Amino acid sequence: MIDQKLYEIAEECLLSFRRNRQMIATAESCTGGMIGAALTAVPGASDVVDRGFIAYTNTAKSQILGVDPAIIASVGAVSSEVATAMALGALIRSDADLTVAVTGVA
Repeated sequence: MIDQKLYEIAEECLLSFRRNRQMIATAESCTGGMIGAALTAVPGASDVVDRGFIAYTNTAKSQILGVDPAIIASVGAVSSEVATAMALGALIRSDADLTVAVTGVA
């Protein structure tokens, strides 16, 4: 069960995606799927949520999302560069129009 405020934010996001006829995919590391869970807690989410990727380890980021291990080695997994690469990887590997990615320290 998600917090009421988080549910309301997810609901607003889904309404916006629906209005714009957009599909979304998530690429998550430290959140372990919590963003996807928040979005899919809203009834009817399947018309705008395409899929979610959970890439917790650096190896998973490379294997699942195609993040170049050299980027991770040079700037670290907790960086905007890796988050951007995760988002791009999710976009390429999904039918989504937009993606959200998060990486950090849990």
